[in-house]
Amino acid sequence: MNKKLLKALFIFTLLLSLTSCEKKVHTGVHEIHWDRDMCARCIMVVSDRNQTVQIENPNTSEHHVFDDIGCTILWFKDQDIKWKDQAIIWINDIKTSKWINARTAFYDTMNVTPMAYGFGAHESKDTIQEGLEIIDFEEVEKRVLKIGR
Repeated sequence: MNKKLLKALFIFTLLLSLTSCEKKVHTGVHEIHWDRDMCARCIMVVSDRNQTVQIENPNTSEHHVFDDIGCTILWFKDQDIKWKDQAIIWINDIKTSKWINARTAFYDTMNVTPMAYGFGAHESKDTIQEGLEIIDFEEVEKRVLKIGR
């Protein structure tokens, strides 16, 4: 066999083996098994389709489910999660149950929630009742950490 052909075959085999080992990372919303999946922090069954949160480590696809945004924030702290700032965080819109980005959502503070933190996520400010306080994710985080249950 000539050297050029042997070299090309070796490079092709090497590239093929490298691409076949590529790990696919999932960064979308996962299916929730309502009334069976459990909150990663408080171990309560996840059943409220308007308050559920799921997070994902974008580097590993490690996935966790929470029954309340408060549990999510405290879990990050309790577990000393180093990838917290890179985490993909999805939360249900309190009005539509649609999965939305928790970091860009708008929150009101007057809701009955599974763990009584009271923060309801909204995709748009327009869906928040007039007169209610509207806060962002960073403020939710500060308030939950201050309560710290």
